[in-house]
Amino acid sequence: MTPYVEYSKTSNITINARVILSIMLVLAVCLFVDILVGTRSIDVGTDTYVYAEVFHEFRGGPVETRFEPGFLIITKLVSMLGFSVQAYQCILFGLLLVFAVIAARHFFEYLGSTQGYLTYLTAGLMFLLLSPMFVNASINAVRQGLSSLPVFIALLAFHQRQWRTFFIYGVIGACFHYSALLYMAFAPLLLLNIKLLRVAAIVGFVAYCTGLTMTVVRAAVPYIYNQVMDYSLISQYKSGVRIDFAVFSIFWYLLPFVLSGMVRKPYATRLKDSTAVYLVMLLPFFTLGWGNFSNRYLLSAYMAVSFMVAAVFFHSRLSVLRNPILLRGGLLVSCAVFYYYVANQVMV
Repeated sequence: MTPYVEYSKTSNITINARVILSIMLVLAVCLFVDILVGTRSIDVGTDTYVYAEVFHEFRGGPVETRFEPGFLIITKLVSMLGFSVQAYQCILFGLLLVFAVIAARHFFEYLGSTQGYLTYLTAGLMFLLLSPMFVNASINAVRQGLSSLPVFIALLAFHQRQWRTFFIYGVIGACFHYSALLYMAFAPLLLLNIKLLRVAAIVGFVAYCTGLTMTVVRAAVPYIYNQVMDYSLISQYKSGVRIDFAVFSIFWYLLPFVLSGMVRKPYATRLKDSTAVYLVMLLPFFTLGWGNFSNRYLLSAYMAVSFMVAAVFFHSRLSVLRNPILLRGGLLVSCAVFYYYVANQVMV
């Protein structure tokens, strides 16, 4: 047996061990954050007590709710099987984590990546857990949070002309929150030239910041205006035009272009291409982002940002940034940050 073969066998064993350890780390992190979110009090989160109440009511018979069919089926099934509220919350957040893993895979392939998915997933989960918006999707806007990542996957598929995947994940998103249909309505803009799409986004941005979209919706479709404004009236939230959110959202659009010099080719080009999908995900906010909890229309876009920033690290020209040990250590640190967020209800 040649030395080369011996070396190859050792190398394969080492690689397999690293893969197994990476999987164990990801599973351990997911289990930790799932238990953390699942065992929270029903007082933590705007609608948590509402979900818990409906969950218990299902054991007494049929219940009339405004829940979308996918969310309704899960709630009814878990309730009738006799699970506790904590188990129900764990299942919901566990499903969100599953969508995160799937979204990471789709974006990984969208970028043209072929190797190192587990390392990229580690980076993606790290930046998700560091995002206060992900906490919002986890314990506050739960239904829309579950819908957000399928929306992201669907729009990525549309941008690549993968019509079946677009349809499947569009339906999944709508089954958890009907707002997904609004994102699907804007999807055809991805067929436009990028320059025209930028013009559409600029027009949307200006119309939103000047209050024009709110005025138009109020005059043309008063029912939708009232539905948006009446959402969670008892909550303490600054409604109306949120220029801070609008400007902050544009910052994240520009970031991949600013950092593109740090990213290896051809991934830098694909990363910049993905900003078209991000722009489309901002348009629902520019259209309806002036009511109570209007930031929920930014969930898909901001969670997509986590995967975009993860790509900057994973495909960085600087080897230290894409070092798997650094990213795994960062994932562990992000668990502590996420714990702080949930314990103190830190949300955007």
